[in-house]
Amino acid sequence: MDASTQEMVEIPPGRVTLADRRTESTWSVDLAPYRLAAVPATQALYARVTGARPSASSGDRLPVEGVSWWDAVRFCNRLSERDGLAPAYRFPDGGEGVERVPAADGYRLPTEAEWEHACRAGTAGPRYGPLDEIAWYRGNSGERLHEAGGKRPNAWGLYDMLGNVWDWCWDLYDPRVYGSYRVLRGGGWFDEHWSCRASARRRSHPDYRVDDVGFRLARSIPR
Repeated sequence: MDASTQEMVEIPPGRVTLADRRTESTWSVDLAPYRLAAVPATQALYARVTGARPSASSGDRLPVEGVSWWDAVRFCNRLSERDGLAPAYRFPDGGEGVERVPAADGYRLPTEAEWEHACRAGTAGPRYGPLDEIAWYRGNSGERLHEAGGKRPNAWGLYDMLGNVWDWCWDLYDPRVYGSYRVLRGGGWFDEHWSCRASARRRSHPDYRVDDVGFRLARSIPR
């Protein structure tokens, strides 16, 4: 696959139960079918669309990192416009706020329910395979980023759902306590094994940029 394009995998409908260890709460979400990129957004794709290379490590096939949540949602709209799709986001306050356009067929960030459903790919355990076979994490990464798609995919053909870079998700983490903080999923190349689990949740400010956080593209399937 050309590193400047994104193969999208159709994800079947399902029901996923999310859990938050901090609040000891659980909630279930029913999901319609959707599409998710087989690999995290690459540096080549990001550069082709934006002209920028924000990442600390350089390589076309490396996941893009050093991107904020805001960078990711704006990228989604730019890629949608490039590909002739309806942008999934609108910015009603001159860029200070963002709303999702439910009927849009353009690129967007996955919800965390979509992310976990896709990560599990029908499995029920903490991971969809032996960690060293499926993920780059602190135990095997050499404390550096690796090319996207270098480990074994899950049963639905998705690579690097765990490890390599954390994925920004659309959702607010807990607005009553953390305000605008957004959800991160998946674990990264610098994380210990316990962070690389299908259920692990992390939060960060949407302006945050760091060298183990990237994103993965999703698209809705029109009904």
